[in-house]
Amino acid sequence: MNDDTIQNNLQTVLAMMNDAASQYPYINSSVTLIAVSKHQTVANIQSAASAAHIHFGENYVQEGVNKIVSLKKDLPHLIWHMIGPIQSNKTRLVAEYFDWVHTVDRIKTAQRLSEQRPNHSLNMNVLVQINIDSEPSKSGVLTKDASALILAIAQLPRLKLRGLMCIPEKNSALAFERMATLYQELRKRLPSNIAESFDVLSMGMSQDFMSAIAYGATHIRVGTAIFGTRPAKY
Repeated sequence: MNDDTIQNNLQTVLAMMNDAASQYPYINSSVTLIAVSKHQTVANIQSAASAAHIHFGENYVQEGVNKIVSLKKDLPHLIWHMIGPIQSNKTRLVAEYFDWVHTVDRIKTAQRLSEQRPNHSLNMNVLVQINIDSEPSKSGVLTKDASALILAIAQLPRLKLRGLMCIPEKNSALAFERMATLYQELRKRLPSNIAESFDVLSMGMSQDFMSAIAYGATHIRVGTAIFGTRPAKY
């Protein structure tokens, strides 16, 4: 896809986000767009970055690290989000290279990220992934176990607990509503020192981000609507 198409697509998504946010200002007036660059080329990421976009999401650790290294010299200000599952043998790379992790659903993963985060780096922003549909085949902690995991993560050094993330069934307004309710309930119950930075609800993708924004998403993860149909590999 050429530069103009990516940049036009990006502006279209941003305009749609603004429209949605203006309809529901009482829910959330500022939404962060994460451009999902899974299987996209470095050139495609540069095209989006040239339109002043800075947030990018990667699903695969090594693929993401390769891009971060390639772009670090020319685009050091980009903010990188790990939005895919993390194997135990990849936590060190995530801790060293990424700014955000959206997919923590076990205390073991959080502990490894905490231990392996370089001392010279800023604290890593962490989201707890919720299995909002309670699907056995999906990653994420069940809603009944979320509070205990959140409290445990909040005690770990070099991590900053920021909120929740989910990957529900497609076009699932009911799942977004349940996530919004869970998020608000947790914020009320958490100790004030944890709740004050618990400000992120990451949900919504290309096909349903408008609905996610209506239910209070603060971060949406959009790939196809920006970069077009995802290639098999980059």
